[in-house]
Amino acid sequence: MNDKEQQGNGSGTASGEEDRELVERAQKGDTRAFDQLVRKYTPKLYGLVYNMTSNREDTADLLQDIFAKAYRSLLRFLGKSSFYTWIYSIAVNMTLNFLKKRGRRVILSLDDVDSGIQNDPDFINVTTGHSPLRDVGLHELQKRLNEAMMKLSEDHRTVVTLYDIQGLQHSDISKILGVSEGTVRSRLFYAHRQLQTYLDDFVK
Repeated sequence: MNDKEQQGNGSGTASGEEDRELVERAQKGDTRAFDQLVRKYTPKLYGLVYNMTSNREDTADLLQDIFAKAYRSLLRFLGKSSFYTWIYSIAVNMTLNFLKKRGRRVILSLDDVDSGIQNDPDFINVTTGHSPLRDVGLHELQKRLNEAMMKLSEDHRTVVTLYDIQGLQHSDISKILGVSEGTVRSRLFYAHRQLQTYLDDFVK
């Protein structure tokens, strides 16, 4: 089962209902309910932020800030959108703001290639087309994927992370980013072409 089939991050009816109940309890001061939301969304948001920053320390710091902001803003969450769309929007906006402040300084740790985007078989298939992977060293391919992702602009890296890695639908990404679905599709198309170009020399 892939991410798009699971959609356990809040878009499913049962999961969405569970989120609503936890949010209502948290809004009434039940900190344990918010802790449950934190535990539920930490793995997904960690993957999101890490694949955008490529740095574990930055990811850990950002996650704390993201959940802190979500907690402070919880009373303003009126339930017009799903909680997962709301928390993803906060995470994406805060990460993009962080990247802008950080500028183009990119820290690539070769020790970090054991997780995140580099281990996602679906993403490897998407970005390498039909080239046989058995002829290349997977570890080297992982490094190239990481480097290729970091060459993308923040906007393009965001849509690739949300769609290819997080498994979100175009409609959900549109809500999270506050852009049209057409914009999401065009950014994805351009980003995939860029990734293919970066990786072509390696996978031929």
